[in-house]
Amino acid sequence: MTGRAEAHVKLPEDVTPTHYALTIRTDLEKEEYDGWIEIDLDVNVPTKSITFHIAEPTTITHAVLLEEFPTDVEIVSMALDISVDKELGRATVTFDESLHVGTKAKLGLTFKSLLTDSLLGYYKSTYKHEGRKGIYALTQFEAAEARRAFPCWDEPAIKATFAISLLSRSETVSLSNMDIASSGPSDGASSKVFLNFTLEEKPGDWTLTKFSTTPKMSTYLVAWANGPFEHIESSYTSTITGNKVALRVYATAEHIAQAGLTLDVTARVMPIYEQMFDIPYPLPKLDTLVADDFDLAAMENWGLITGRTSVYLYDAHKSGLRVKQSLTKTHVHEVAHQWFGNIVTMHWWDNLWLNEAFATLMGDLIIIRLIHPEWDPDALFVTGPLSDALDLDSLRSSHPIEVACPDEKAINQIFDAISYSKGAAVLRMLSAMIGEDVFLKGVSIYLKKHLYGNTSTGDLWRGISEAGGVDVGEIMSSWILKPGYPVLQAVEMETGLHIKQSRFLATNDVKPEEDETVWHIPLNIQTVGASGKALVDNGAVLKEKAATFAISNVADSLYKLNAGTTGVYRVLYSPEHLSKLGDEAARANSSLSREDRIGLVSDAFVLARAGYGSTSAALNLINKLCNDEDYLVWSGIGSAVSDLFDVWWDEPETVRNGLKAFRRSLFAPLVEKLGFDGAPDDAPDVVRWRSIAITHSAMADDPKTIVEIQQRFSLLVESNDASRIPGDLQDTIFLNAVRTGGEREWEHALDVYRNPKTPSQKTAAITALCRAQNSVLIKKTFDLILSEEVKLQDYIYFFMGCALNPYSRRDLWMYLQAHLDTISKKLEGGFMLGNLVQISFDYLSSVEDVGAVEEFFRDKDTSNYGQLLAQSLDTVRSKAAWLERSRDEVREWLTTNEYM
Repeated sequence: MTGRAEAHVKLPEDVTPTHYALTIRTDLEKEEYDGWIEIDLDVNVPTKSITFHIAEPTTITHAVLLEEFPTDVEIVSMALDISVDKELGRATVTFDESLHVGTKAKLGLTFKSLLTDSLLGYYKSTYKHEGRKGIYALTQFEAAEARRAFPCWDEPAIKATFAISLLSRSETVSLSNMDIASSGPSDGASSKVFLNFTLEEKPGDWTLTKFSTTPKMSTYLVAWANGPFEHIESSYTSTITGNKVALRVYATAEHIAQAGLTLDVTARVMPIYEQMFDIPYPLPKLDTLVADDFDLAAMENWGLITGRTSVYLYDAHKSGLRVKQSLTKTHVHEVAHQWFGNIVTMHWWDNLWLNEAFATLMGDLIIIRLIHPEWDPDALFVTGPLSDALDLDSLRSSHPIEVACPDEKAINQIFDAISYSKGAAVLRMLSAMIGEDVFLKGVSIYLKKHLYGNTSTGDLWRGISEAGGVDVGEIMSSWILKPGYPVLQAVEMETGLHIKQSRFLATNDVKPEEDETVWHIPLNIQTVGASGKALVDNGAVLKEKAATFAISNVADSLYKLNAGTTGVYRVLYSPEHLSKLGDEAARANSSLSREDRIGLVSDAFVLARAGYGSTSAALNLINKLCNDEDYLVWSGIGSAVSDLFDVWWDEPETVRNGLKAFRRSLFAPLVEKLGFDGAPDDAPDVVRWRSIAITHSAMADDPKTIVEIQQRFSLLVESNDASRIPGDLQDTIFLNAVRTGGEREWEHALDVYRNPKTPSQKTAAITALCRAQNSVLIKKTFDLILSEEVKLQDYIYFFMGCALNPYSRRDLWMYLQAHLDTISKKLEGGFMLGNLVQISFDYLSSVEDVGAVEEFFRDKDTSNYGQLLAQSLDTVRSKAAWLERSRDEVREWLTTNEYM
């Protein structure tokens, strides 16, 4: 154990489970299940009681203990008492005789449960095909939800093997982590060990499916499912073992035709991972189940990945490039976990980042670079994970990458951009420092040393240090164990560049005790030589609070820190040098890479927002880049402008119109240049650039763009013809048609929501429903959310859509206050509740808003989302401060530049 998890969370170590034999009978018709479990135990201390995890809706009905002695003597005991602690999610079974140290025992438990719609444990999902509705069931156990489904030791370090048997109605399909060992008709089932464990007969035809025994694994990775699934299949042959590994994707009938891309990605990346880690995939198969109801995007269960339809389905004619990229990156991430997380698992949740950061690095960068280099994953990483990490980690309420998790309520709150994105960003930074080959060799060493075991951060550092001959722990300690990141202030001196590091906070109010961290910072100083080519000093490292680095004739030099934007920090230049860099960035054949130009825009705006720099200087930088030919630079520009809109949303109409005019001046010419309709052979960057241009031009109310959108949506309304709505423009066209339209457009979006052709069309319809500007239509949207029409998993789309709409932003906050108890009950224990609380006020931007939120939650139990609440309050504080600081400056800039 890492030692930071509080003792009261951990189960007693009196006994240790080594094997589970689990039998589950699923009755989809009655929406319930029952079964029994036989758990092999090693006895570590004399004890009359055994404590394990169990949680509602599952209840234990019988408990029996069999103690086995080396002399072949067996003693069977019936339980004297079964006590359940609902608060801690555990049960204690007491027997009349003590177990003996060094013996082996078998604990037998029978249980029963319900299939709820909680999205946690073993739960039900609903589907609709050809007008018929039905249900199926699947599991979601991460982080600590296996206990909802069956009695177990639900901690990642307590690994065991599992032999799972599923008794299900014969017309359904049963899935689990492993391949099927046997399957046949059954009129019931009974235990061969505990003879009184017998399931009473139920009418109908039943099939008993027995799965092969798993390797040692953690309970959160156990998975099974039962329903009317169809599948497509493929395979690959391991170059290490020569074994053929079966690959399948399962879905219900209405979805299976859109599952092909998921299968293709699986087949492409599995051999790559085997070769990269030099470790064969240890299971005989890898399935993916596409689910209609799912809390997260996807889950890496060993041998049975699960994920939601909006992530895992793709229609080549309708979905578009964005959906293809999202699916591919998500699935590459989940497949990475089959090694990094499943074979080798963190000791406790304080090391969650070991799982998620590495899988993010693989899914967003390293593997994508191999299979889709045309997507420019290095630049996408800067606008994606790195940006997400820097945003969240700029808040006082952020947390270290390796963070204490004293109880289960804290666990769900760290599945965030720190564990995923910042973790991936610092690994990318480390890889750039020591070389990717060395980095990956170190990862392989780490995995091989800890196969089927549990690890902590130090184990990874030792593996990479062994490969690279450097002390990785020393380099990375501050990045992993301390919150926040540095802002570097570059000041020109006679002898060179004086660089000072200090912690960056979005609220620009760092206290002395918060600014004690000294980060090991690779500076990657880029200068332009006499030849005009960029030269990068990769050896320059800042290891102290401040130091001077030699640059000849620095005052006349064009220098930039963090070349390639691989470092996890921001850089504050003087206004004069920022202007000089802007001129260079705008120059044809600039020495600044696309990653550098993206980073320059991001730093300028974020530093202006926090009060370190000038908002007008950041706006001037954008104007200088208005002829840039790179879509990702434009993506960064669009994000910066959107941030400005989201803070200035409640300012006088003249100011808002001035900001729209500025936005139009940037993006409307791009729409003229790129058009609405692309060619089949358009490069990915052209496809995405077109989408970015039209999105921002429409939100700026460019007349030509809006007319084109309304015409294309009208064709869908009048003739059910979506042929003029390309997949990558679907969200924008739906959203803006409803935003600038009326009841007709809203009603049609509702019809599409109820009868979507693809999952992405459904989410586009939700977003559109939330963007109405008419108060009557806004109310109708809110009335939908808690209705039976809306799945729990879709709450997040409705909340985000309403939050992004200035006309419903405050209504959303009022809605959350009115319905918090209902929403909390529906989503209790899941990941989504905290996200909904965050979103409900995250887009507000005044000091009064902060006070109102604090007052509302003052007497509420926020233990399930307290950290997320604090982060959103910090976000609103930073927005309010930016608005107060720069309100007059922005108005003056808009006036001077003739936008108002």
